[in-house]
Amino acid sequence: MPPLLVLPFPAIDPVIVEFGPFALRWYALAYIVGIVLAWRYMRILVLNDRLWGAARRPAPLEIDDFVLWGTLGIIIGGRLGYVLFYNPAYYLANPLEALAVWSGGMSFHGGFAGTVIAMVLFSWRRGLSVWTLFDLAGCAAPIGLFFGRIANFVNSELWGRPADVPWAVIFPNGGPEPRHPSQLYEAALEGVLLFVMLRLLSHRFQLLRRRGFLAGAFAFGYGLCRSIAEIYRVPDAHIGYLGGFLTMGILLSLPMIVAGLAVMIWAARRPRTGVEAA
Repeated sequence: MPPLLVLPFPAIDPVIVEFGPFALRWYALAYIVGIVLAWRYMRILVLNDRLWGAARRPAPLEIDDFVLWGTLGIIIGGRLGYVLFYNPAYYLANPLEALAVWSGGMSFHGGFAGTVIAMVLFSWRRGLSVWTLFDLAGCAAPIGLFFGRIANFVNSELWGRPADVPWAVIFPNGGPEPRHPSQLYEAALEGVLLFVMLRLLSHRFQLLRRRGFLAGAFAFGYGLCRSIAEIYRVPDAHIGYLGGFLTMGILLSLPMIVAGLAVMIWAARRPRTGVEAA
């Protein structure tokens, strides 16, 4: 019998509205809202002269043009990442299913890699500093992460390990045991906390003037936040634990932590103001 102090799972239909074969889901809406708000936030950053000093940054219209590139990077990279990292055997046997994005299955680490590739290509074509674009995207990314994790909670997926804490939740497809609402932990860590940290670095310390520092801070911060959240999250059933408490999520986050720290150290040694080479 579950303890008395358990939060009921909110009865929210994953489908917002349905018109014949078309269905708008909360998960899709989370992607749309996250991308739109991240785009608007990047525009706000490039329009704030106080944050940049003499450092060159993209024009607002260039940010507008980048949105499509970034969206394709997120979707294609996120799907390919899930196929390759989390269930390659299944998709090798069912290759057409790899295209069925609507059936679920997206990887943050794959989406991150896809967005990085999109930013490299876009900055090369437009003659922009790729590190400045990395910084802007890093500052805005927690917005999308927050909404994505809330959608995971609504979908009753990626739930946490069994728990006896007062805020434990009994998920409709997670068995009778109360569980950590790990999706909400990730929304708080990867979304709210990481956004506030990057906001402080960009506005209080004006680190957009050190190209690459905020990109490194995002990679380091995300990897750390994700690794902490993974302690409370149940790994994918077909993968399980890779050894001890190690999960695929932690394994993929460790290179981000190391690379992010290295980039921050490298950026901190570069000139703070003026026009730098890309």
